[in-house]
Order: sequence, then C-alpha cells, then structure tokens
Amino acid sequence: MQKIHSQILQISGDVIVVEAQDVSYRELAQVHAPAGISLAQVIRLDGKRVSLQVLAGSRGISTDDKVRFLKRPMRISYSEDLLGRVFNGSGLPRDNGPVLTDNMIDIGGPSVNPSKRIVPKNMIRTGIPMIDVFNSLVVSQKLPIFSVAGEPYNELLARIAMQAEVDLIILGGMGLKYDDYLFFRDTLEKQGSLSRSILFIHTASDPTVECLLVPDMCLAAAEQFALGGKRVLVLLTDMTNFSDALKEVAITMEQIPSNRGYPGDLYSQLAARYEKAVDFSDAGSITILAVTTMPGDDVTHPIPDNTGYITEGQFYLRGGRIEPFGSLSRLKQQVNDKTRSDHRAIMDRMIQLFADYRSTLEKRSMGFQMSAWDEKLLKYGNRFEEELMELSVNIPLEEALDRGWQILADIFEPAETGIKDVLVKQYWPAKAEAK
Repeated sequence: MQKIHSQILQISGDVIVVEAQDVSYRELAQVHAPAGISLAQVIRLDGKRVSLQVLAGSRGISTDDKVRFLKRPMRISYSEDLLGRVFNGSGLPRDNGPVLTDNMIDIGGPSVNPSKRIVPKNMIRTGIPMIDVFNSLVVSQKLPIFSVAGEPYNELLARIAMQAEVDLIILGGMGLKYDDYLFFRDTLEKQGSLSRSILFIHTASDPTVECLLVPDMCLAAAEQFALGGKRVLVLLTDMTNFSDALKEVAITMEQIPSNRGYPGDLYSQLAARYEKAVDFSDAGSITILAVTTMPGDDVTHPIPDNTGYITEGQFYLRGGRIEPFGSLSRLKQQVNDKTRSDHRAIMDRMIQLFADYRSTLEKRSMGFQMSAWDEKLLKYGNRFEEELMELSVNIPLEEALDRGWQILADIFEPAETGIKDVLVKQYWPAKAEAK
C-alpha cells in the first residue's frame, strides 16, 4: 500500500523534507501539487525525516502538498526502441518521439560481480592515431579525458562516437549548452551513427538535479545491452558538471563540506559510475570515456584528483590535441602485441624522439646552437604534430603505423631510430625520401 503524506516539513531549494517510515534510499515519490505531479527521489534518511530531490524543481510546491512514495527506484525503459532516440535527464523524450513504458529497469544498481568479469584483452579502434597507436583504448576500460573549457572535447567525443568499432554508443550529456546538444545530435545523424546511438541529454537550462540521473540512466541501459551481447561504449560529458550538481545538493542539505566545498563522498559517487565498466565473461562489454574539465587547468582539483584514483589512465586534451605526455592507457599493453608486430616499437621510439624534440625546442628558445641532430629532431617534431597529433587526422591503425615508419624514414637513418633490425627490415619504407 502506498501511503500518502499530507504535509511537507521543509522546502530548501529543490529538496523537500517529509516525515515517513518504511522508505528506502533512492526510492521514488510523487509530489501532488496544484500545478501537477512532480517526481522526487529519496536522497537522505535521518530517522523518520526523509529528504527528497524534486527532479523538475520545487517551484509551485507548498508545505500543504501531498507526497506519495512509489516503493521503487527511478526506472527507464529498455528495448531496441531506445536506438536513435534522445531523452532528457528524467528519461523523458527530448526528440518529440513517443514515451517508452515497456520493460522498465531500475537505474543506479550495484556494479557487476567480479566473478562475472574477464581480463580486458581487446582493443577498440577509433581512427585517431594518438589513441590507437600511442594509448590504445581497451574494451571495458574506464578513462577520463582531462581538459579545460574551450577545448574541442565534445568534437573529440563525436568523432569517437562515429568511428569507434563498437555495437552501440550511449552518450550522456550533463550541463550541456543547447548548441552542444544540437551539435551531437546533428553530427551523429548526418554521419549515419544516430541509429546505433542513444542520447540522454541534460542541458544547462534544465533542473540541476536531473544532471545527477544522466550517468545512471546511461549505464543502466548499457548494462542491459551488454548482457544481451552488445559491445557498448558510454561517452559522458562533463563529469565536472555532475560533481558540481552533487555539491549544490550537498550545500542545500547543509552537509559538512569537504575539499573546496565538495561533499565528502565525491570519490564514492564517481567510483559508483566508473566501476560499471565491464567485459562480461559470457556476454558483451561496457567501456566508459568521460570528459572532466579541470577548473583552472588544475589536475589537483578534487574532481580530477579523485577521478585519477578510480580510472585506468587518462587522456589530456590541450591545444586541440591529445597530449602524448601525461596521457596514459594503463591497459594498452594488453592489446599492443595483438595488433601488429611493430606496434610497441613504433609507439615507444616515436614518443622518445618526440620528448627529445621538446627538449630541443627548449634549447633553441634559450639560444643554444643547433646541431645536425637537433635539426633532424625539429623536422621530426613538426611532422609528428601535423601528421599524427592533429585531431583532424583520421586513419586506421595500420595506416598510422605505416605513416610513423614513413616519418622516421624521411628524416633518420635506420640505425638512428634504435629500432630492432628485424623490424626495420620488415617495415622500413623501400623508397625513403633523401635526408
């Protein structure tokens, strides 16, 4: 029996407080106000005092309104009908399509039992050399993209959504500008990728509390499709907006703040989402790429700092490029030996030479005389940046490896590269340009 509570004790922002018993954490409720019925979710239990987040905001709600608990958590519909659809932060259609009510599933459940997981061993190709060659994305990996406001991280996610070799893309947008939402929708539709995508979009003009539901809805749907054998890639942007929404709710509830005002459970809240990444032993997989914009480009900020302890590496997007230093995929060794025999050698040697190029730039800026080797490094660094680092470069892994060999052959002698002779004999271009 769903008991109706006829009095609200307190309204603070979008959080209301009622006195109730036999209520569970994250349970859903309906708030019956003169303006209509609003959904709310239990976010705190303190004895008989129950705090609920009103998903659409508390405007128009008074203390005389009634609250009815539904004895279930937030749910979304799961079926093939989700494909090609766009939903808001409450799971309602944003694309003017029909509301889906069949096969409802709970969101925000626990992560997968480790006994059902297998060791990551397969690569996801993206067509982006700085990922495929130098920091391969691995099935079931969880990786953040650290960046700052103004960088093309949404364009990068759209590229990955269009080109990643997976069965299904689920995109979660949090606090997006409306133009960014339209960019994702129109780009995927234009490139023919919308039919294998599901979008859950919370814009900056939507109620803040809906932002918190987006990752859970994305991951709940992803888990169901993965259990059905699909390889699912979940793209989230921006986890900083998600964390700021947590902070806003915590302040409203007068919780004691932790570092820089964020709630003390920030790590647990982030981990609960990232740990949904999984490669099932007898089904599909979930891989997570999530943008985290760093306030002030400060990697010690609580959001990127906590994220770094959870995830398996990170990509740094700076100056419109994926930075080779600092970016790291800790699982790339699992797949580098399964692609092509020269993959690891090209990856290691080209990055080492690029580090030497950066040192040469410093020497030149301080007025040191350039040696013949320095001149080669300068030529190499320019070629590396233009032909491999630029995000506009869109080539398969094998072509990227061949391009790496070509750059080396155009500038260096084989002995200068430090690569094993057996690989040089097999892959060194037959007609290298004169040095």
